[in-house]
Amino acid sequence: MIKGLYEAHLPVIDMEKSIEFYHGLDLELAYQGPRVTFFWIEKGKSWLGLWLSEHAKTPYHPSIRHVAFYVELEDLKRVQKWLRTRGIQAREAFGVSGEDQPLILCNDTHYHAAIYFDDPDGNSLEFITPLKLDAEDVVYHDGMTLKQWLNANHL
Repeated sequence: MIKGLYEAHLPVIDMEKSIEFYHGLDLELAYQGPRVTFFWIEKGKSWLGLWLSEHAKTPYHPSIRHVAFYVELEDLKRVQKWLRTRGIQAREAFGVSGEDQPLILCNDTHYHAAIYFDDPDGNSLEFITPLKLDAEDVVYHDGMTLKQWLNANHL
């Protein structure tokens, strides 16, 4: 029955600043109201709600104030430059500096590449792409970058 994730929500302090930031990520404004603004992630399939809220001051934890956007591998390979043109720097995650990302995430036999950055309120944002799922013949170690992973796995 479930076909996908339709919406996610983040708290923000300054809506105008947040609207400018998410426009800069090339997201399309879907709705702007007095307390909540929605941006299309994929029009008609998923959107992101930004809520004016003091909860934007809640300390970050991976289970809250985090959204991961799916991107294709070829886009992820050039995302550092894309972010820099928008005045955004990747941040350290899982022991890998922002400059060295994308990094590799391993959850059992599922491998993903990702890059992490923050919005103006410190909400954690991520661009992620699956690389290999249910794979057991993969070279991997903690702190591995995408470039290292591709080389080690002859891809």
